[in-house]
Amino acid sequence: MKKRLTLIVLILVLSFGSLAIAGTAHQSQVDKSGSHSDTMKSGVTGDTYTHQAVVEGVRAEFQVMTLASMNMKDPEGNTHHVMVKFFHANSKDQIKNAVGKIKVISPSGKERVETLQNYSGILAANFTFDEKGKYGVICLVKMDGQKRLIKFWYPY
Repeated sequence: MKKRLTLIVLILVLSFGSLAIAGTAHQSQVDKSGSHSDTMKSGVTGDTYTHQAVVEGVRAEFQVMTLASMNMKDPEGNTHHVMVKFFHANSKDQIKNAVGKIKVISPSGKERVETLQNYSGILAANFTFDEKGKYGVICLVKMDGQKRLIKFWYPY
């Protein structure tokens, strides 16, 4: 059952991921005990890939970069650093008490899940990106007693 659910989520991510990668804003209405809009925006600046999404009143700001561009090495041999900051969309106040996990799915379908480490409100984890292509990034985070799911494509 768990594998089947993961497969369905992966198919949905793969089906709709091109909207996030296109680099244009995407808005949709979702009815879940009241409606809200999800807004996504992605882009590349230098060696840093950025992705922003607003989900259920929370803005997530992701950055994906190589450890080499940060002049860092990982003792486990990881190649990339994924970090995210969360803000209340209306007040723009940073949410520092979030906890969660990130799953990265390689172009060939290999999955890896890491617990996000909290560095004073910046959550981060390191991964190995060893194939060219689109990586699925799925972040499940809990904050203020609610869970939120944010997903996007990272083109490597």
